[in-house]
Amino acid sequence: MKTTAGSSANKMPSTMSEQLTPNFRRSEFVCPCGCGFDSIAAFLVTGLQALRDSIQRPVEVLSGCRCPAHNAAVGGAVHSRHLLGQAADIKAPGMTAREVYAAAAKISQFRGFGVDDERGFLHVDVRETTARWCYHHGHETAWHGAEEPIGGQHAG
Repeated sequence: MKTTAGSSANKMPSTMSEQLTPNFRRSEFVCPCGCGFDSIAAFLVTGLQALRDSIQRPVEVLSGCRCPAHNAAVGGAVHSRHLLGQAADIKAPGMTAREVYAAAAKISQFRGFGVDDERGFLHVDVRETTARWCYHHGHETAWHGAEEPIGGQHAG
């Protein structure tokens, strides 16, 4: 598999069908464009497993690894952690993005959080410093705490 989009000493070796943790397979993280980029950070996957164990329900990976071309096609940030295999956009059935955030914020591996109330997903990543933001109409905006409505309206 192609694994050139990002580099890190904490990457898991590539085998598409590989079971990475009890509930996550490598295939859930591969770039959807077909390029084969699937070099996901082990620290991210163990964090996602800890989150799943904590909330006692499945965690769906909506976006994991992205090659530069796919990242640009979906309007991703120029320095997106998805390019390094260090980020995932996720959701959990029966939970709002804010509820998933509240649980994910307790997982030590996660430092980056982007809440999208409108589309119902949470971005998590394993950067070195804490960062939080929201999405409004698909665009990154300033962080609004869990109690604050987005755009002056209650989400959801």
